[in-house]
Amino acid sequence: MSYENIKYEVHDHIATLTLHRPERMNAMNIPTIVELLDAIDHVDADDDVRCVIVTGAGRAFCAGADLQDGRDTFASETWAEQPHIAPFRQRDGGGILALRIYRSPKPFIAAINGSAVGFGLTLTLPMDIRLCAEDAKLGFVFSRRGLVLDAAAGWFLPRIVSMTWATDWAYTGRLFTPAEAARAGLVRDVYRGDEVRDAALDSARQIAEANPVSVACTKALLWRSASAATPWDAHRMDTTALKFLGPRDDTAEGIRAFMEKRAPQFAGRVSTDMPPGYLPWEEPEWEPLPQFGG
Repeated sequence: MSYENIKYEVHDHIATLTLHRPERMNAMNIPTIVELLDAIDHVDADDDVRCVIVTGAGRAFCAGADLQDGRDTFASETWAEQPHIAPFRQRDGGGILALRIYRSPKPFIAAINGSAVGFGLTLTLPMDIRLCAEDAKLGFVFSRRGLVLDAAAGWFLPRIVSMTWATDWAYTGRLFTPAEAARAGLVRDVYRGDEVRDAALDSARQIAEANPVSVACTKALLWRSASAATPWDAHRMDTTALKFLGPRDDTAEGIRAFMEKRAPQFAGRVSTDMPPGYLPWEEPEWEPLPQFGG
């Protein structure tokens, strides 16, 4: 797969998407978002891919939105004719990408190899695991730019960390350290800069060894249960999956492999073998926004 602004590689059931604009500290622009959306489509269509790592080229993960075009960076008109974007032209582009990650049945790991601010950090919130280099600068800097959190971060952030941390970071727009992010639970672990990608690969390999349908179901179960009204709602979801998966060949294979002390050989495919109700979310209808002046 060849793109101009990202690199797409697949090895041993793991896809790596590398933001590749190192001369701009991988700052996000419209073409990069379009390429990422296309790459995620390929990830979801490829049953050989069982986990996805997102990282950055050079010394930064992502410096946020590319501001070289000034306020035109955020102008909805610039999105109108872009592939993957035209149907959602009224929506925040960062949110389109974040929700596309959220809808994917594949687990995503953010290997934050360097600084991640603004959209560079909200981009990671719908990902499932975040690992961070110890010298990275992090920040939800929107309030210092006259903006608000993008990419549906107002939904994701308080589900990952407490409201106390979320409000502190979002209201002040201050930069904070990976060590603080780890204390709050925003990142799982902190590593030396040259170790974060290897750590991400190690986690991805462990995920890839598990049953891909089970992992995809578990991703859906955890995210949906996090916003379920009651534990009975979560109980309905896990019961549906257990009754569907229990009689299948992969479950028998997993048990045999455990008893025989060998690695299991799973045949199930995410594209065809998911339980009812565990398919990716459908995009809801989008109500037209009010017209704004200025």
